[in-house]
Amino acid sequence: MVQIWLVELLKGTGKLFLHPVLYYLVFLAGILGVMRVKRERKNFHIRAHDAYFELRQLFPTGLLIGLILSVIVIAAGIAVPFAAILLIAGFTFLWSLTTNVRWVSPAYTVGAAFFAVILFAENNWSIIPYTDAFHSLDDKVYPSIVVLLGLLLIAEGLMIIKNGSIGTSPKLAKSKRGQSIGVHELKRIWMLPLFLLVPGNALQLPFDWWPVFHIGAKEFSLILVPFAIGFHQQVKGMLPKEAIQLHGRRVVTLGSIITLLSVAGYWNPLLAIAIGAFAIIGRESLALLAYMKDEGLPFYFSKKNQGLMIIGVIPESPASKMGLQVGEIIAKVNGVVVRDERVFYEALQKNRAHCKLDVLDTNGEIRFVQRALFEGDHHELGILFVYDERKYDEKIG
Repeated sequence: MVQIWLVELLKGTGKLFLHPVLYYLVFLAGILGVMRVKRERKNFHIRAHDAYFELRQLFPTGLLIGLILSVIVIAAGIAVPFAAILLIAGFTFLWSLTTNVRWVSPAYTVGAAFFAVILFAENNWSIIPYTDAFHSLDDKVYPSIVVLLGLLLIAEGLMIIKNGSIGTSPKLAKSKRGQSIGVHELKRIWMLPLFLLVPGNALQLPFDWWPVFHIGAKEFSLILVPFAIGFHQQVKGMLPKEAIQLHGRRVVTLGSIITLLSVAGYWNPLLAIAIGAFAIIGRESLALLAYMKDEGLPFYFSKKNQGLMIIGVIPESPASKMGLQVGEIIAKVNGVVVRDERVFYEALQKNRAHCKLDVLDTNGEIRFVQRALFEGDHHELGILFVYDERKYDEKIG
C-alpha cells in the first residue's frame, strides 16, 4: 500500500510539468516584471527592482502553503473530477486575457469552473479531446469544488500577507487638483501547487470512511495541479504594507467562512451553489471595500512641509543599507534643511565621503542615520521622491 502511494505521488508530481498553466504563469510573471520596470523608468528614470523580481516571487511562498494544503486535501479526501481541473485551467487562461491580474484568483477561476461543471453535467456537454472526462460527470453538484475554493482563498490571503507587501512598486500621479502625489501598486502572480484526488484506478481506499468528501468513486489517482493566484492593489492613502496585509487578513477570513460553510454542502448540494456564488461576490466585495477605503483617505505620499517623503528605496543602495523606509521623511541632509530634491542633492555634495540624515519615521519621531559613502554608490543614495518634474501616470483622486 505504501509503495503504491509513493509511486502515485511521484507520477502525480511529474504531471505538474505537463500542465500548461505552469509555463503560462512563468510567462505572465515575466511580463508583469517588464511592464513594472518600464513604468518605473518613466516615472523615476530608474527601476526599483529588476525585471525578474516578480518571477522570483512566483514559487517560494506557494510551495510551502501548497504542501500544507495538500496534506489537508489528501487527509480529508477532497476529491475533484478531472473535468473541473481542465475547466479551472481554461478559466485561468481566459480571465488572464482581461489583463487584470486580479481576476486570476481562485474565487474567479475555481468559482467559474464550479458553475461550468454543473452546466456541462446538466447538458451533457464535453470538450474535445477530453470527452471521457466530461461524460463521466454525474448530473449533480460537486460540493468538493467549493471546499477546495475555500481552502484556496485562505491560501491566497496568506500569500498576500506574507509576500504581497514585499517589493510594492512606487509610481507618480497627479491628483484631480493637480497635486503631485505618490502611489504604491502591487501586481503579482503566484503559483500554488496542490495535490488533488481525482477519480482513477490506482489508489484503493485505505479506510472505509475515506475519502470523507467523496464524489461517488471508489478508486482515485493523485495529480499535482498548479493553481494561479493573481493579486492587484493600488494604495495612495496609507502605508502599502499596512493596507495590503489588512486586505490579506480579510481574504483569509472570507476563505475560512467559505470552507466552514462548504462542509454543509455535502448534506444539501443546493447550498453549495449558494456558497460558491457567495465566494465570488465576497471576494469582489473585498476588492471594492479596499478601493473605497483608500479613496476616502487623504494622500499619504505627497509633498510635506517637514521635508522630502520617501516613496521608494532601491535595493542594495546606500539608502537601503542605512535602513531608510518607505513613508519616512528626510528633514535634513548634512545639517541642511531640505524641501526639494535640488537642495537634497546639493547638501549631499557638501561631504562626498559621508552623509548624515535627520529622518522623521512613520510615527513622526526623529532619528539620525549616517553612513560613509564610497566610490560607485548611487549619487542620490538610491531614494525615490515625489516631485514635479517627473512623468506621471493617470490622474488619481
